[in-house]
Amino acid sequence: MIAVMATAAKLYLDQVGMTFDTPAGPLVALAPLTLAVPPGHLISLIGPRGCGKSTIFNILAGVLRPTAGRVLLDGIDSTGVTGRVGYMLQRDLLLPWRSVLDNVILGIEAQGVPIREARHRALPLLCRHGLAGLEYAHPNALSADMRQRAALLRTLLCGTDVILLDEPFAALEAETKLAMQDWLLGLWADFGKTVVFVTRDVDEAIYLSDEVCAMAARPGRIAETLAVPLARPRQRQAPEFIAIKERCLKLLTVDHSSVGAAA
Repeated sequence: MIAVMATAAKLYLDQVGMTFDTPAGPLVALAPLTLAVPPGHLISLIGPRGCGKSTIFNILAGVLRPTAGRVLLDGIDSTGVTGRVGYMLQRDLLLPWRSVLDNVILGIEAQGVPIREARHRALPLLCRHGLAGLEYAHPNALSADMRQRAALLRTLLCGTDVILLDEPFAALEAETKLAMQDWLLGLWADFGKTVVFVTRDVDEAIYLSDEVCAMAARPGRIAETLAVPLARPRQRQAPEFIAIKERCLKLLTVDHSSVGAAA
């Protein structure tokens, strides 16, 4: 069964665990966990601080090698290999001396694409995804949501099939955040990427995702994976939406420490 899942998945975490050596002794940050992400799906990781979401992202990005298990991308062992996924942190990290256009092309320019060709590729995307007229502006002239749009386009343009998004909308005001969620869904539909999304906002996770992975801490692990079989655009007040939200909230408030200790 595991072999079938691994073959069918775009991204597959196979019993991935992480233990850090500390002065006080070994610290188990992640208990061995398995996660299969089908091609083109958007899944979210939710959970309390210290549950290992950032550790999982660093392992997926190849910047941290797990102490147990492996990461498969398209069925190929990619454990500890960098550059195979796109990774966007919460901060946009736009370079203030470059225009929006030249910030968006930074990744593919670093890959060796000539700057003229890179700009030619990026310009239609800026026009189609809400940055028309801002191509030659500098980041300090942009609102927070426009900066995030530029940063996301930069990540998507790099050409990787898997994108990791670490709380990209956490710092935005509520109304702007809702608009950006719809914008992201349009972008995702346009690019067809496989997306792993970290958020502490349960509503956001359910609104965006095909599946929501609720994580528990001590040690970090996936407590439950919930499918979200709701047509898009989703209605946040729909009974089915609320039922999934209530289940997620219950999972996040349960004390899993005794389970972790038993494991």
